[in-house]
Amino acid sequence: MIPIARHSVLRAARAQLQPTRKLSLPTSSALARLLSTLAVLEQRNGKLESSSFSAVAAALKLGGSVTGFVAGSGVKATSAAEAAKIKGVEKVLAVDNDAYEKGLAENYASLLVENIKKGEFTHVIAGHSAFGKSVLPRVAALLDVQQISDITGIESEDTFVRPIYAGNAILTVQSTDKIKVITVRGTAFQDVEVEGGSAEVVDGVDPNVPALTEWVSEELAKSERPELATATRVVSGGRGLKSKEEFDRLMLPLADSLGAAVGASRAAVDSGFADNSLQVGQTGKNVAPQLYLCAGISGAIQHLAGMKDSKVIAAINKDPEAPIFQVADVGLVGDLFDKVPELTEKLKSA
Repeated sequence: MIPIARHSVLRAARAQLQPTRKLSLPTSSALARLLSTLAVLEQRNGKLESSSFSAVAAALKLGGSVTGFVAGSGVKATSAAEAAKIKGVEKVLAVDNDAYEKGLAENYASLLVENIKKGEFTHVIAGHSAFGKSVLPRVAALLDVQQISDITGIESEDTFVRPIYAGNAILTVQSTDKIKVITVRGTAFQDVEVEGGSAEVVDGVDPNVPALTEWVSEELAKSERPELATATRVVSGGRGLKSKEEFDRLMLPLADSLGAAVGASRAAVDSGFADNSLQVGQTGKNVAPQLYLCAGISGAIQHLAGMKDSKVIAAINKDPEAPIFQVADVGLVGDLFDKVPELTEKLKSA
C-alpha cells in the first residue's frame, strides 16, 4: 500500500510530466469558414426574380461562402451574369438547358441534389415563393433531411426563427441535419447589393433527368402598376366594397394616384372582386411596403399575416371596432364609398 502523502506526490509529478491538453470550441469566425451555402435563384425569361435576392440576403447573413445556382435556357449570359454582380456571392453555378426553363419541380429537384452533393454544401436556401415551395420539399426528401420553411430570422448556423399559427406565434427551431434545406420569407430578407460583385460563373452538373410532367401554357395578367410583392406602396380592398365594379371604380384610381400596387383580401378574391394573383395574406402574397392602405378590410388573422410587416398601415372602415384598427398606424372610421373618392381627389390635386 502506498501512503497517502506519497501517492499525492506521485500524482503531482505525473501531472507535471504529461502535457496539458486544452479543448477549445471553434469560434464563430472559424465556424463561418466551414459553412457553404447554395442560394437557389429563380429566374423568368433570363431575369432574376425578387425571391432570388432574398435567398442571397439570407445566405449572406448566415455567413460562410455563398454560391448561387440558376438553371434554364441561355442563363449563363443572362440571369447567371446578373447573379455574378450580387455583392457577396463567390461563385455562380449555371446549367444551360431548356428542360429547366420553367422550373418544373420533378426534374429540377434532381438537378439540385446532384449539385448539392458535388459541392458538399451545408445549407440550401431558396425564397418562399411558389417555385421554392414546390422544389425544395422534393430536394429535402431526396437528401433525407427535414425542410425548414418560411423563416424570418437566423440565430445561428443551425437555429432559425419562423412564424406559426398565421403569425400569431413565433417558433425557434434547431436542426441537427447535416444539410439544412431552408425557404425564407422575402419580406424578412431584403438587404442585398445587386451591384459590386464579381463572382465566377461556372458550369453546374446536369444529370439530364427526364421530366415526368410537361409544361403546357400559362396566362399572365399584365399591368402597368408595380408588382404587388415588391411594391413600396400597396392599396388593398376587401369584402366591404360589395362588388367587382365598385372595387375597380374605387380602388384602381386610388392606386394610380399613389403609384401603388393593388391588393385584395381573400374574401374579396373569393367573391370575385379581384384576381387571385392580387390576394394578400396567409394563403396569398406576403408584402412589406412603406405604405399599406386598405379599405373595407376587417383585419382577419389570415390577412394580417401577409401585411403586418408593412412600415405604415392605414385603414378605412366604417366599424370602429374592426380588428384592422388594432394594427393600423392611421385609421379613418367612415363609409369607404365616401372616403375613398374624397381621398383620391385630394391625392390627385396634391
